[in-house]
Amino acid sequence: MFEYLRKIFADNQTSINQSPVNSSSESKNQKIEIAACALFIEIAKADGEFTDEERKFIISEMKSTFNLDDDYVNDLILLAEQRVKESVSLYEFTGVINTTFTFEEKIELIESLWKLIYKDEKLNQYEDHLIKRIAATINIEHKQIINAKLWVKEQMGLK
Repeated sequence: MFEYLRKIFADNQTSINQSPVNSSSESKNQKIEIAACALFIEIAKADGEFTDEERKFIISEMKSTFNLDDDYVNDLILLAEQRVKESVSLYEFTGVINTTFTFEEKIELIESLWKLIYKDEKLNQYEDHLIKRIAATINIEHKQIINAKLWVKEQMGLK
């Protein structure tokens, strides 16, 4: 998943000891990590609940996608939560994704967001609206959103 980004991060791995919270200037990699994490958090909170299961899913996705350790991801989530609170627009996050992710990586991100939404096996109207807004701002067509949704539901054994 996200092979291009993995290559970038392998080539330019930030120091494991450097926390994103304490970093005075963010690298390109950190901006991408924060943007992706912030979108996960936005989706997780869209239904009014941010459960432990959703948090664990975000941690797992961030660790596997960006090859990060537990402490770094926990700090990253705290920073991303703060950025979400301070943000005035999704574009602060989707703009980074749109300019750095390939089309395939964008589709994989949308699939991961659908997986997060369906962690509780139901789709809330706010989650549905938000994922469509996110997808639109990263140039993913409605048909592709629906295809990703149906694929995720099938993979998760949902009707």
